[in-house]
Amino acid sequence: MKLQTFRKFLITFSMLLFPVTIYYFSPYLIIMAAMQHIINGSFIVFTLMFILGMFFGRLWCGFLCPTGGLSECFERFSPKSPKQGWRNYLKYGIWVIWLSGLIICHVLGKGDYTIQPFFMTDHGISISNIYSYVIYYGIVILFLIPAIIHGKRANCHYICWMAPFMIMGYKAGRLLHLPQLKIKTKHENCIGCGACNKMCPMSLDVKNLVADVKHDELRNAECILCGECISTCPKKVLNYKITNK
Repeated sequence: MKLQTFRKFLITFSMLLFPVTIYYFSPYLIIMAAMQHIINGSFIVFTLMFILGMFFGRLWCGFLCPTGGLSECFERFSPKSPKQGWRNYLKYGIWVIWLSGLIICHVLGKGDYTIQPFFMTDHGISISNIYSYVIYYGIVILFLIPAIIHGKRANCHYICWMAPFMIMGYKAGRLLHLPQLKIKTKHENCIGCGACNKMCPMSLDVKNLVADVKHDELRNAECILCGECISTCPKKVLNYKITNK
């Protein structure tokens, strides 16, 4: 099975499971749980994102993120590339404010700590009744509006509170010289056709990243390691590699 067929199958499957899993990515339930000194499902998931991010960066975003799957499904309605630059830093501001609130809630919370992975779910299922779908569709709309207005995966660039966990994890892994999954490049083989730029779901200037002779890998915090550039390159300039260099 080709890489992109496999990737699209996984991310579509994750999207279809979103009504079941949505509470495990909730930035609100983790706050509610913190006030009661409960380690809930989203606390565990976000912690795992940071830890796994030390080795795999934002691979989750490219292969398994349900909202990423939603964005890719709606790409045909707004295939343009979103403006980036300073806008990419909006999610860090959201993340810092939210994380600060979470820490404060843990400090002010009462009771002994307990671990409840299925907190506020119905036997592990997030959306279990008709009223819960109001929350579900609200989140879906929240993620789709930026993508429709600003361009493909704009929500990933601008508002995602999960991405910083993986980005910070990847930076920590680099500092610790851990083996990491990277997209390595052979810039001398590049013919500048721009096929990689056209296929990148994150609208990165992959061609210029490849041309950077200072590095033999793609270095950009917005790269989700989806491998679209690897699959589309006619000269096999890019490839996955696990290395600590």
